[in-house]
Amino acid sequence: MKVFNTLTRKKEEFKPLEAKKVSMYVCGPTVYNYIHIGNARSVIAFDTIRRYFEYRGYEVKYISNFTDVDDKMINEARREKITVPELADKFITAYEEDTAALNIKPATFHPRATHEIKDIIAFVAELINKGYAYEVNGNVYYRAKKFADYGKLSDQNIAELEEGASSHIDSKEQEEKEDPIDFALWKAQKETDEIAWDSPWGKGRPGWHIECSVMSTKYLGATFDIHGGGQDLEFPHHENEIAQSEAETGQKFVNYWLHNGFVTVGKNQEKMSKSLHNFVTVHDILKVVDPQVLRFYMSSVQYRRPINYSEDGLKQAQTVLERYKNTLRLTKDRLAEDSLTITDDEFRADLEQAKAEFIEAMDDDFNVQNALSVVYELVSKANSHLQEDQIDRSAITNFKELLTDWLSIFGVDLDKPQANSDDEQEIEALIAKRDEARKNKDWAASDQIRDQLKDMGIIVEDSPQGTRWHRA
Repeated sequence: MKVFNTLTRKKEEFKPLEAKKVSMYVCGPTVYNYIHIGNARSVIAFDTIRRYFEYRGYEVKYISNFTDVDDKMINEARREKITVPELADKFITAYEEDTAALNIKPATFHPRATHEIKDIIAFVAELINKGYAYEVNGNVYYRAKKFADYGKLSDQNIAELEEGASSHIDSKEQEEKEDPIDFALWKAQKETDEIAWDSPWGKGRPGWHIECSVMSTKYLGATFDIHGGGQDLEFPHHENEIAQSEAETGQKFVNYWLHNGFVTVGKNQEKMSKSLHNFVTVHDILKVVDPQVLRFYMSSVQYRRPINYSEDGLKQAQTVLERYKNTLRLTKDRLAEDSLTITDDEFRADLEQAKAEFIEAMDDDFNVQNALSVVYELVSKANSHLQEDQIDRSAITNFKELLTDWLSIFGVDLDKPQANSDDEQEIEALIAKRDEARKNKDWAASDQIRDQLKDMGIIVEDSPQGTRWHRA
């Protein structure tokens, strides 16, 4: 298996620290609002990667944090006239509901920054002891230049960073910092109503970057296999994580850095973000879009590539999923028949070839487009075989298991009712009524029911094996 390592800018053979085990940390949301589709991209991309590792027989320890204290949290809590913890609880619950709808597997553990204050303070204190950090007026800053490899992940030029930092930090911060590129590990309390904790440097709270260094190393160890997140986190967040962590532990922080591409919108493919006010929340879109369709759509592009979010893309995903669902229904119908079985060597060979090609595609840095092409072609071959008078029951059973397993990697469960399937009981009742009319040779009633189903968007097909239906 090969993965693209942002640190080396190339694909590398994946070699876990422990055989058949993967330790994985993925940066989670700042919980001051509902997650938007851009946030969901990262959650879905790394859930898909996790699921593929598990499909390949790996045991995955998956940690993803909640940032539940920062300036955005404080400002939003003030606006809503509630406490920061109350705001965090509200949107962590919303996150869990939205991600459950998208069939995201819960992390092995979801640590929260505010629950790790003691360990964060100890981590910062150790960086001060080692000379990598210094305190000024209750604020603690990290000496970026003291870390020899600062900038190695994002390939940043230190001189340019220094010039850029000088232009955007305020005068007070400028006076406090030894160097403009130094960054905050601990922030002193500014106002008495601001959430804060006691520390050796006075009341304050952790900086953004330090929490991930503390939580990842606490739950996965000083060195672990994979760190994931959006491309926008490469700098400064992940760069600062490396500097903090390797200075504190004296060991390599992460072996493989994986970053997912952005979600873009519009003809100009502008990045979706809250700051640009061009986003749609998962909470809102799930009111009108089937969660499985959204999940499949967002999973169907290789994680490093951008996704241009559009209604046409959603419709295409829905069409493909409906095709797979119809195939699964037909497969179950044919397997339920009490009929003779044959051995179809050609179809069995197709299955073996498809399995090899699917794994080859996914082993190549999780190339989901190529993998899904394999699935699509195999479904076409299966549909042809299923139309035969006699089927290879063993091969079709194998196909059913493959289709189910493969789609589960993309978070799709075809046995789970889709959002538009509340009418399935009514449809099945009408199909049974039509079958009875045909049995009694009441062709007028049969045609009337077919027209009624057509008006409901249901296509009816009569076959030697019985009546089948699918949505238009």
